[in-house]
This record gives sequence, C-alpha cells and structure tokens, in this order.
Amino acid sequence: MRYGSALRAEVASERTTPLIGIYDMYSASIAAQHYNGFFVSGFGFAASYYGLPDIGFIAWPDMLAFVERLRLAFPAHHLLVDIDDGYVDPEVACHVVQRLERTGASGVILEDQKRPRRCGHADGKLILPLEEYLEKLEMVLSSREDLLVVARTDATEEDEILRRAAALARTDADVVLVDGVRSVEWIHRIRSVVGDKPLLFNQIAGGKSPRLSLTELTELGVDVAIYSTPCLFAAHSAIDGALADLKLADGRLPDTRLTGAVGVQSSTRLLERNISRHHRAAQPAGV
Repeated sequence: MRYGSALRAEVASERTTPLIGIYDMYSASIAAQHYNGFFVSGFGFAASYYGLPDIGFIAWPDMLAFVERLRLAFPAHHLLVDIDDGYVDPEVACHVVQRLERTGASGVILEDQKRPRRCGHADGKLILPLEEYLEKLEMVLSSREDLLVVARTDATEEDEILRRAAALARTDADVVLVDGVRSVEWIHRIRSVVGDKPLLFNQIAGGKSPRLSLTELTELGVDVAIYSTPCLFAAHSAIDGALADLKLADGRLPDTRLTGAVGVQSSTRLLERNISRHHRAAQPAGV
C-alpha cells in the first residue's frame, strides 16, 4: 500500500486535513471512531511510554514498535510520525525513515533542532545551522520511496523564521512546518514565503500558537493541522477526576448501568475491532 501517496492526496484536498495526536493504542482506538488520520506525537509518546517530558528521551526502536502496532490495528488510517531530529545522526535518521516506511507509516516530521531538544512550544530551543539541517533533510528525502516528509523549523527569531521557511519550501519535502507560530499574522507571513508548498500548523493546548478552527485554517491557506495532545490531556483530566471521585466514594465504583460510563463490556467491544483477523482488506482512500 502507498500510504504516503494516500496522505498526499488528503493534504491536497480543499479543506485543512486534521491529524489527531494519539499516545497509545487505547487512545488511538477511541480517536479512530472520529478521525481517519493520526499524528504519532513525540510529546504524547514520551509522556505515556517513559513518563518523561518531550526533551529527547525517545529511542527510535520504541517508536518503530509503536507504529508497527498502530498499523496492524488501523490498516486504513493515515499515520504521520514525529521523529524529532531524526535521533541526532543523519545516518540513523535515514535508517529510521526506511524502517518506518516499511512498517506502514504515511509520513514523518523532521525538525532542525539540536540537542538538548525541546517541545516545539517550549522556550530555550536550539537549532542547527541551516546548511547542516538541509543536508540531513536531503539524505532523508533520498532514502524514502513514497513516504511523505514534513520539513520543520523551530526558529524563533523573525528573520530566521522566514529565511528557513523559504529554504525548506525550495526542497523536495512535501510539507513545511514552522512550529510555535504565535499569531495569525505570522501564518500569513509564512504562507507568503513558502509559495505553493503545503503548510502544516501544530496546535497544542496551552501552547504558543492561537487556537483556530479548521475553517479558519483553511481560509489562511493551511493544508494540514496536527493536534498533538487532545487525547493525552483529556485522559489526564478524566483519570484525575475519576480517582478523586473514587476516593470520595470510599472506594465504591460507580454503577455503569446508571451512569452510562465505560465498563468492561464497552471497552472490550472497542478493542476487539483492532484484532487484525477482523479487518477486511483495507487501504487508505485514494490509493
């Protein structure tokens, strides 16, 4: 299956394509009922798999194994994978990209940060010299076959943001992402320098970027919107609330028949859909 081509076709549609950040198989199972595209968020994966912040702890074999499980359970969903800086070394980045493509990833995001890296909406980010990043990016692009590649800059200085966005747009990357965009005005400015190249916008609750609807993003000329953490943060709130209620109830579980809350039967039905033998032959729309 040509998962990269399927995602390109989705990105080329008239409206902004939403990709929902998931952090484990359970969150993906719920998100799959609402959206046909996932963003494998580095923030969410670092939090759920390691219990650590998104500052460079992820090991690429762990991410590869997660994507393999996702593709087996969701054969027709778009999977855009955050690979941070390509795990430092350009040769490693190329190896990971090839492995992810063979595993069934639709695309990857490669950033221009250097270590110690940070979440795109955090302060204190350090970036590689542009020429060094472009060399790594070109190596990754030459390593892929059909995989969609998003070139990302984490520049924060105004002139450097525009310089890098324009440089990334001149490459063979499929999409450009400037992370941590702080205003609608800056989306307009970035859109003007990337020309016809598809543009991606990253939204994260509590982050630096404005909260915009898909309709607003479409009007701004944004082609893809990734929602990094809605599942993770919703789970945080729900788990905290459920355990606080359990404590108040002296450890008595709620009656799911009365409350309509999720119980063992509804949870099992959700997960049974992911068993690979239950899948009909499936491939992404447009392939």
